[in-house]
Amino acid sequence: MKNSFKRIFTFIISFSILFTGCSYKLPDLENHTLDDAYREDAKVYRTLYSSEVVNLNYLVTSSSVDTAICANVIDALVDYDEYGNIIPGLAESWESNEDMTKWIFHLRDDISWVDYNGNFYAKVTADDFVAAAEYVNNAANETDCQYMYSTGSVVVKAQEYYEYTTYLLNPELFEDPPEEVKASEIGVTALDDKTLMYELEKPCPFFLSVLSYTTYLPICRSYLKKVGNMFARNNKNLLYNGAYILHYFQPLEKQVLVKNPSYWDRDNVHIDRVENYYDVDAEAISVERYLEGSIDKAVVKTSRLEEYLENSKIGGEIHHSRQDTSFSYFYCFNFNPQFDEKYEPENWAKAVANENFRKAIMASIDRVKLLSIYEPYSPESLLTNTVTPPGAVADNGKDFTAFNGLYNISQTDSFNLTLVKAYRLTAKYELIEAGVTFPIKMLMPYNPSTQGWKEEALLLEQQIENALGRNFIDVIVAAGSDTGVLLSVRRSGKYAFMKCRWGADYADPQTWTEPFEDDGEYMFWHMCQDESVKKTHDEWREKVDKAAAITTDNTARFQAFAEAEEVVIRHAIVVPFSIMLGDGYVMSRLNEFEGEYSSYGMARQRFKRYILHDSSMSMEEYDKAYEEWAEKVME
Repeated sequence: MKNSFKRIFTFIISFSILFTGCSYKLPDLENHTLDDAYREDAKVYRTLYSSEVVNLNYLVTSSSVDTAICANVIDALVDYDEYGNIIPGLAESWESNEDMTKWIFHLRDDISWVDYNGNFYAKVTADDFVAAAEYVNNAANETDCQYMYSTGSVVVKAQEYYEYTTYLLNPELFEDPPEEVKASEIGVTALDDKTLMYELEKPCPFFLSVLSYTTYLPICRSYLKKVGNMFARNNKNLLYNGAYILHYFQPLEKQVLVKNPSYWDRDNVHIDRVENYYDVDAEAISVERYLEGSIDKAVVKTSRLEEYLENSKIGGEIHHSRQDTSFSYFYCFNFNPQFDEKYEPENWAKAVANENFRKAIMASIDRVKLLSIYEPYSPESLLTNTVTPPGAVADNGKDFTAFNGLYNISQTDSFNLTLVKAYRLTAKYELIEAGVTFPIKMLMPYNPSTQGWKEEALLLEQQIENALGRNFIDVIVAAGSDTGVLLSVRRSGKYAFMKCRWGADYADPQTWTEPFEDDGEYMFWHMCQDESVKKTHDEWREKVDKAAAITTDNTARFQAFAEAEEVVIRHAIVVPFSIMLGDGYVMSRLNEFEGEYSSYGMARQRFKRYILHDSSMSMEEYDKAYEEWAEKVME
């Protein structure tokens, strides 16, 4: 999943211009179209939030903060049930040809675009998806996720059109001009108003799982033409076809989502209104507000968890949240350091090229102890020994991490102080011969706005230096920018060793290879001049290409991708770390096992299907519900 700092800055400025000095009233309750959402007995779900939406343009953004809105207001061709099964969405049916290079979708009759007041604007048609494809693949629109048309599922002429429009904008970037490609040549076609066809350059058995990603959501062509650059600047410059309408949107104040009265599947929308209130201290005050009855969900800080659990009045309403396997965290080594000379980047470049040095660091990290910062009761439940998390993707019930190559890795903790000594001893001789000086400075930045990361970084510094010796390595913990770590640190290569993450885009192991691609801007290993690193990179590249070419035998495909992932772990190119905690421990009037689910994409952000309960589940109630849910997911 990728982000664009330029676009974020642009929209921050836009929001400042639009809202500074303006006085915004509450939603117009005289609008009878939306009366049901505001009636006295309406089901209202209220939350606090501290991270503001930057971009409402769902065809451009990939930020999870932004997609929390679009997931609820724009429907995709396919939907998900509570067990992760793909079910009909805007498309009531579909079929593909035998080699899965042509996919045809048949739209429902009763789907409409409405404005922010719920007024009818137009019928949703197949051309809305064509318009979206043309918009996303036009480089002028600077879409974060254009790569979804050329990675995994490769839509005919999409990448070529993107490159051609890039050339039109920046011809100086090209040695030779690319062939002209027209938008109409992209392999997305409206056969008629209700029939849509996608043409792919190669077979894609997992194509359905791609379709709920933001860049495959529809956009009304006539509306886009009408509003132009004002599209999605605020809630009034959007059209809606989903379960909810963003009826009120005032940044740094409040968001109000109301049930869409024209929604095709409104019988499965049980919450009438969602009210999200901004508070910079949301995390600190949410429990207090929940107990007051002013909000319906609170995240319990781990530092006070034991205190709350022992409180008989509130302990019975605290429970786990479902862990999130859609994201994987791993520590990256930077093979092309671009940080300041005072941190000795040339010396680091020599050191990091040594495999025994990397393995010594890998074996010195007690990940369970680090994870206890976030999950004090069962930190091992967050631990993952592979880049692809267990439970993220499976073939005929067999988890990807159970395939040969990954199975032994998945069952083995890399923390081993005995091995540390052996790796260090061998590495020391090899590093001296390579001209490395000691102690080796290892710059390790963290995001100061992420709860627990500073504590984790300091504990990790202690672990590595205690295991390897301070005369061997000097771990330098540094705070990155609290607003731009992604751009200013990771993508800029201004780190030696750092925790990174990747989120699944679709239901296939290929999605987990993307951080290691040459354009991934993670560890920059393709730029390393060391022959052993080059050899490892080439081995991985060959295995990934082989796996990606297998499209008719899913088991063989999974096996090949497992062998590719084994390469980056066996050679310690990265150190696998954990899955996401989800929301940790919470008090909530929603039962998350009733909502939509998938191990990728936006399904878990949707309020559709949820029922507002009178109280929160206890720990015991949650554990029982989880077991019942997990059994059905495995069926």
